[in-house]
Amino acid sequence: MDNEKKSGISIVVLVGALGYFVDIYDLILFSVVRKMSLKDLGVPDAAILSTGISLLNWQMTGMLLGGVIWGVLGDRRGRISVLFGSIVLYSLANFMSGFTQSVEAYQFLRFFAGLGLAGELGAAITLVTESLSKEKRGVGTTLVASVGVSGAIAANLVAKFFNWRHAYMVGGGLGFILLLLRIGIFESGIFEKNRARKGIRHGDLGLLFETRERILRYLRCILIGLPTWFVVGILITLAPEISKSRGVDGVDAGNAIMWAYSGLVAGDLCSGLLSQGIHSRRKVILLFLAMTGLFTYLNLNLGSSPTQYYCLACMSGFGVGYWAMFVTIAAEQFGTNLRATVATTVPNWARGALVPISSLFLALKSHGLPLVQAALWVGLSCVSLAMLAAWGLRETFGTELDYLEQ
Repeated sequence: MDNEKKSGISIVVLVGALGYFVDIYDLILFSVVRKMSLKDLGVPDAAILSTGISLLNWQMTGMLLGGVIWGVLGDRRGRISVLFGSIVLYSLANFMSGFTQSVEAYQFLRFFAGLGLAGELGAAITLVTESLSKEKRGVGTTLVASVGVSGAIAANLVAKFFNWRHAYMVGGGLGFILLLLRIGIFESGIFEKNRARKGIRHGDLGLLFETRERILRYLRCILIGLPTWFVVGILITLAPEISKSRGVDGVDAGNAIMWAYSGLVAGDLCSGLLSQGIHSRRKVILLFLAMTGLFTYLNLNLGSSPTQYYCLACMSGFGVGYWAMFVTIAAEQFGTNLRATVATTVPNWARGALVPISSLFLALKSHGLPLVQAALWVGLSCVSLAMLAAWGLRETFGTELDYLEQ
């Protein structure tokens, strides 16, 4: 029986990791193929930056809405239902992206891809944290995140060898294959036990905002993720434009993303293992946020060749490699009846924060601030807000998760 239980838990971690791999592949693929796809659709060179940011915002808006939908569904109907429903939606949207013939259709499909992608990580992390012991759940979520973010490396490699349309089709196909692997995984025992209890408000958004303490707890969880999407969405996605403004030609967005996510994989592993070693989530997040601030400054002020720039991109990726801890701590901060809602909405609000982050970046740029200085001001502001939020969070390492929010 123990071996069967261990086998079941191993499958949960494996399927969660592979699901997040496909999630990140599809999420990052647009950043990799942004220029080539928009040029192929007839967008003028002068409009590629603004059109690309607009499409990215459509995707992130879908993720904001999807985070709420899938989160509530996960607490009311179960974690497994989200794992199945979300992957069907984003696999279809990404497969169809390979056939788009206009920017308008591209926007539509990016929105629905974001809507589907919103459910993957939160449901997987919730299921893993509730399936593993309190001593080992940090290792499980670290494995999910570390394997998952390597999907960005795969996205770059596929885009190098395939046409951008075929790269989208590969992502959609991987999603449908993963769907078959998910048949047979079991629902969280903690969720099943509490779902049968009467009078419990499951996935109730009103409950989330009933008290000032709960609102602040939720807001702090979101804010600590802001620097991650500044680095990915601005610093790395716009690497060709930012490096060129500093006189460095030849920087490729796909390569910058690959190196940044290589650093992020290493950062996720290091942050997760360090958290296990010192028995703290909060201290690790504060340490990595401090590194993110330093590496953002270095990224925007050093590097005189593409090779040096890719090294700096890798360092920046390592700095935001606390993503596993970020999502884990969100799941651990709230009770079972709100856990999927929080674990799903928090990373998506952090991802969706790229909309105001990119808007602020463009506003500073349009008011005459040089590209590098605009990015630096926005980046350091994100890091400062995240550090204040992390400082105010309670430590959750080793806490019991079988409790309810009332």
